[in-house]
Amino acid sequence: MKAAKKGSARQFGKSFWTVITMEFFERGSYYGVMSVLSVYLVLSKAEGGLNFPKESVGVIKSVITPLLYFLPILAGAIGDRFGYRKILFLAFSLMSLGYLFAGFSTTYATVFGSLLLMAFGAGFFKPLISGTIARVTDHSNASLGFGIYYWSINLGAFLFPLILVPWLKSISFNYIFFMAAIGTGSMLLLNLLVFKEPVLQKTIKPLRQVFREMVMVLGDYRFIVMIVLYSGFWIMYFQVYDSVLWYLKEKVDMSGFDRLVNSVLALFMEHPSWKFDAEHVTVMNAGAIILLQLLVSGIVRNKKALPTMIFGIALGSAGMGMLAISPSGWIFLLSMFVFTLGEMIAHPKFISYVGMTAPADKKALYQGYAFLYGVIGSGVGGILGAHLYVLFVEKLNQPSLLWITFSGIGVLTIIGLLVYNRVFGRSGKN
Repeated sequence: MKAAKKGSARQFGKSFWTVITMEFFERGSYYGVMSVLSVYLVLSKAEGGLNFPKESVGVIKSVITPLLYFLPILAGAIGDRFGYRKILFLAFSLMSLGYLFAGFSTTYATVFGSLLLMAFGAGFFKPLISGTIARVTDHSNASLGFGIYYWSINLGAFLFPLILVPWLKSISFNYIFFMAAIGTGSMLLLNLLVFKEPVLQKTIKPLRQVFREMVMVLGDYRFIVMIVLYSGFWIMYFQVYDSVLWYLKEKVDMSGFDRLVNSVLALFMEHPSWKFDAEHVTVMNAGAIILLQLLVSGIVRNKKALPTMIFGIALGSAGMGMLAISPSGWIFLLSMFVFTLGEMIAHPKFISYVGMTAPADKKALYQGYAFLYGVIGSGVGGILGAHLYVLFVEKLNQPSLLWITFSGIGVLTIIGLLVYNRVFGRSGKN
């Protein structure tokens, strides 16, 4: 039998494809729920929602989403100590139960508690998949392996909201949560029957060392300033799962785009009635990344990291600001595409910048703590977006002010990074 060629997908073993399958179903379940969660929670009960105040939904999102970015810092060390299979069993159990309880929940407290369960499970899950891939690949195939890993994330985020969510919500929004419970719960069988414990490092990092490292990294003011500044972009980003969806449902006229899509579908079926809805915003984002990320990354590959980040954030700010022009569906689609393009340019360069500027012996450590941008961005973005939406859209009937404000946050982020570049740019590669 011929050996699998280096760089080909055939060279990866069963453990690799097992965790890729886990990642696909977990991310598909997560984004399937998140694509409509903020809309479902505020819809009236007559429309199948729970009729929660938007400010209360903002609190939920500002608690559960930061957990998804903070817990992986601890979960990697816990997985090394107790074994990946055991922690994966815990993670899938918590996620599945969280989604299941959320599907049955009708009160604010029970929904909040159910989503907290899900968040703890997802937070423990995230680093174990990337950790397994790191341990079952080597220098010859790690790049392709992680490329497949990121592809599986976006493929799940694309297919579940595109295919399953519209069908399930036509029955009941609750079925979306049940779908996610099945999607994550079924992975318990894969974990039990197929997953093989990866070979762990001989020296297992104790949790007290994790906390010591945390104090050390947080004491690096240059790194922390970068994280705080970059989180401004993610305050904008997390609006895509909250205030942008409310705006789409309540203000944007998508009828022109719906007619165009249905005219195409009419070539293949009779009387199509497709309608652009909240879940398709997630589909757009993931689909654009699947199609364009490699191309975009190739174009900016040799560009300096920090200036390229700034350009990407400028595009994202422009995309957010475009929503202020009019409630036209075409403007909405264009603005979301421009924003996603900005994300594709800015975020890989941010990861690259952290890697280049971190101390040589602590690059992996700094990459782990770089995810604090998500803690700050989602923690601030959820509450801020909800309160500003209520103020500008519902009370003042001036939605353009909402998007100008968030675009302004992007502009302030750019100004801060320009100052940062002037102060720190000469002390290392940028």
